Amino acid sequence: MKAYHAAQIRNVGIVGHGGEGKTTLTEAMLFAAGHIDRMGKTDDGSTVTDYDPEETRRQITISAGLAPIEWKNHKINVIDAPGYFDFEGEVIETLSVVEAALIVVGAVSGLSVGTEKTWKMCKDRALPRAFVVNRMDTENANFQKVLDALIDKFGASVAPAQWPIMQGGKFAGYVDVIEQKGFLFDGAKTKATEIPADIATEIETYRGQLIEAAAENDEELMEKFFGGEELSKDEIVKGLGIGLHSGTFSPVFCTAAPAQLGVAALMDNLIGFMPAPNTKEKAAKNVKDGSDIAIACDESKPFSAQIFKTLQDNFVGKISLFKVYSGKVKAGDIVYNVKSEKTEKISAVLTMRGKKTAPLDDAIYAGDIGAVAKLQNSVTGDTLCDNAHQVRFDDLAFPNTAFTMAVSAKKSGEEDKVFGGLNKLLEEDPTFKLEKRLDTGDMLISGLGEMHLDVITSKLKNKFNVEAKLDEPTVPYRETIRKSAKAQGRHKKQSGGHGQFGDVWVEFEPIFDGSADFEFVDKIVGGVVPRNFIPAVEKGLRDAVTRGVLAGFPTINIRCTLFDGSYHAVDSNEMAFRTAARIAYKKGVADAGPVLLEPIYRYEVYVPDEYMGDIIGDMNRRRGRIMGMNPTDEGQQVVAEAPLGEMFKYATDLRSMTQGRGRYDSFFERYEEMPANIAQKVIEKSKKDVDEDDE
Repeated sequence: MKAYHAAQIRNVGIVGHGGEGKTTLTEAMLFAAGHIDRMGKTDDGSTVTDYDPEETRRQITISAGLAPIEWKNHKINVIDAPGYFDFEGEVIETLSVVEAALIVVGAVSGLSVGTEKTWKMCKDRALPRAFVVNRMDTENANFQKVLDALIDKFGASVAPAQWPIMQGGKFAGYVDVIEQKGFLFDGAKTKATEIPADIATEIETYRGQLIEAAAENDEELMEKFFGGEELSKDEIVKGLGIGLHSGTFSPVFCTAAPAQLGVAALMDNLIGFMPAPNTKEKAAKNVKDGSDIAIACDESKPFSAQIFKTLQDNFVGKISLFKVYSGKVKAGDIVYNVKSEKTEKISAVLTMRGKKTAPLDDAIYAGDIGAVAKLQNSVTGDTLCDNAHQVRFDDLAFPNTAFTMAVSAKKSGEEDKVFGGLNKLLEEDPTFKLEKRLDTGDMLISGLGEMHLDVITSKLKNKFNVEAKLDEPTVPYRETIRKSAKAQGRHKKQSGGHGQFGDVWVEFEPIFDGSADFEFVDKIVGGVVPRNFIPAVEKGLRDAVTRGVLAGFPTINIRCTLFDGSYHAVDSNEMAFRTAARIAYKKGVADAGPVLLEPIYRYEVYVPDEYMGDIIGDMNRRRGRIMGMNPTDEGQQVVAEAPLGEMFKYATDLRSMTQGRGRYDSFFERYEEMPANIAQKVIEKSKKDVDEDDE
């Protein structure tokens, strides 16, 4: 592939709801441009951008796939992004490097939650966006219905740039609304035709709206418009392009990707409407003085780029996909990573189409997207730049994890392989996390949903030949006491020679204000317990509180006061007093009204208004308490507190209740006493687990 410069490049993300044909549309564009000999199918895993074994098995897009397309002396860097919510991180990576998004909508299914979410993601980033109504050759396809739904949801900025011509219920061609010309499909080509009388009125109406919208975006065009002069197609496209860039215009196109209908015209429109990279500056920071700067897309400036995606290839190794924001880079160049503060050598600049890579003979210039293999000190989000002109781009902002499970090796002895593989997958996918929970011993894996974690464990098996199992995490319960009690701990052991002797009296009290988890107080007078043994008593008590008397969970909010004891001049030692302290703990805490505590989290749930009743009812069923409701752009923010033990599957249930429109953030608040009947079940289960471990 030859080198392209910014004015010739269009970086476009293909986004939308899952199952609307994004991958098939990308495949059709590749075929129309002559990059593939035949179109692959998602059903049999033969498409260019869905090449991962998991994508083939599940017949869905999991990872964003790059597909550069050469079309009419331009390069369209298409990135086919997943539509399923568990892989939102891939959409974020995609939208971070494109200048525009094409939102794919089904001609039968129409407006969906995925359409709404990707529109909002684009709007939040001030990213130009267009729609393509795909699958127009499907039975019951209804362009007018879909268009009306889009306008109703997103406003008058949505307007058709094309209108389908239907003949006998079949997608036979389209009308270019701006030019007011009809075209019928003739194999891979089109031929001119008259605009059918049954849609002529709609075409005239929408064309008038487009001309008016174009004129509103440019003063010169405004003068011509009000002067009664006719605007040329180029002038209309210019004015609409300004509106597209500013977010006041979102064109709608129509295609039937598997049949190659309208695909060539779509690529023409992507070149004609979508902005080139040199129309936008990239915000950055000057590393030297920390000042905010704007990086112009200019190949004559010092080199700067950002890695937006990392892949692990079984043959090539680590592949880093990056976008050049300024300057250029070629094989052999030494670049600087401002985050790791280390240099990297670019062994070869690659172009990547699906899983296939090829070296570029020339440099890759500002505005373009490429790949490089085997970077040693660079990960997703890192900035690469000229060492003499250090700049840093903002890190990619990924969503918070929402679904957590305990992960372990399926086969004993393979723990290192499992966690080694997961850490390598973390380089590919920054949206999941691994964390060792010290209080429960669980290794926790957190992601965006059940499918997300299922895919990760499947990749672990496919890439590293090791299996992990997922279980519901252990709830990190705690124990405490509700009254004071005194207890003696006496340890005496004689087995020939020096024995062991330690004797302590300890008072156990609750710390009701929660100011400390554990407090040790020394009230020994008269040397009844020698000073050199008192630290051993404290150590014994600290060891003891890690395992409560009810169910073995750590005891918190407890004050332990050593006030009396005795010792033996020969047989007393530190170990004896540590043991005596533990004996006192077991006896004293058992008499001090021990209770079980559960972790309470605050949940901030964002849902459209129509789901409020379901959300509140469900939260009540989970023993949650509604703390407040606040209106937001998304509908309502429901603030609630609920026990963690009732919320492990909440991410899945919330999606089900809201058709994917709801989301939430969670924060630990405090520990709270459990209802007696529920606590008893936890205690019984804990005792049963201990008995099974002892067998």
